[in-house]
Amino acid sequence: MSERYCVFGHPIGHSRSPRIHALFAEQCGQAMTYEAIEAPREDFAGAWHTFVAAGGLGANVTVPFKEEAYRVADVLSQRARRAGAVNTLVHGRDGRTYADTTDGVGLVRDLEAHGVTLDDARILVLGAGGAVRGVLDPLLAAGPRSLHIANRTAEKAVSLAADFHLQERGQQQACVKGSGYDALEDAYDVVINGTSASLSGELPPLPETLLAADGVAYDMMYAADPTVFLQWASARGVRTIDGLGMLVEQAAESFFLWRHVRPDTEPVRNMLRREL
Repeated sequence: MSERYCVFGHPIGHSRSPRIHALFAEQCGQAMTYEAIEAPREDFAGAWHTFVAAGGLGANVTVPFKEEAYRVADVLSQRARRAGAVNTLVHGRDGRTYADTTDGVGLVRDLEAHGVTLDDARILVLGAGGAVRGVLDPLLAAGPRSLHIANRTAEKAVSLAADFHLQERGQQQACVKGSGYDALEDAYDVVINGTSASLSGELPPLPETLLAADGVAYDMMYAADPTVFLQWASARGVRTIDGLGMLVEQAAESFFLWRHVRPDTEPVRNMLRREL
């Protein structure tokens, strides 16, 4: 008998999660179903509890419900507490709801899969919203030399940086700072766009000297064609990576939390790329 999982969102029809998890389940020989459910904006908790009552064992959660999912949880992982939001729920055998966030793990694993070195790197993250908060802890765990958060509203970036400032990372500390775009420094090794602006054709006011000669530009968004941010970076001669792999890697981490099996993400990433 197949065990039930889903993704909650509003809207949700565009989600690739059912496709991804169907490929994972086939690859790993797992008897499970995975569906997309559009939860009512005003009652995410009710939608989750209804799903569990009908036999649901776990769910992914996307916009606009990640904060609501955080509040519905009985037990939060450390990285979920740091993020202040969750994208993965597990209905435990003890009847409690366990919650985690896999976005940051997905980002770091995708960067590593592309051979990007984060240890001792100078990292810049553009944006200071929930998507950025959710990836900071795993990025810092990778041991960068520094992490700079830049945002149109400088106060938001400064406040977010203060939450993560000088966290202990083994034998070293990574300096975390926040600012507006006007205070950006020169030559970051890795620049990560955590805003959605480039999909709508917008680009932050970025200096020409932003990227090191051998730097990497990463957009957490993805599309069939390169985003405006990646077009800008490519024109300046640096390597560019979009967020499709992050989507697959964060899904793989959720799959592991539910099924205790880790799928091979490369063939799934390649399949989705061909389908774009």
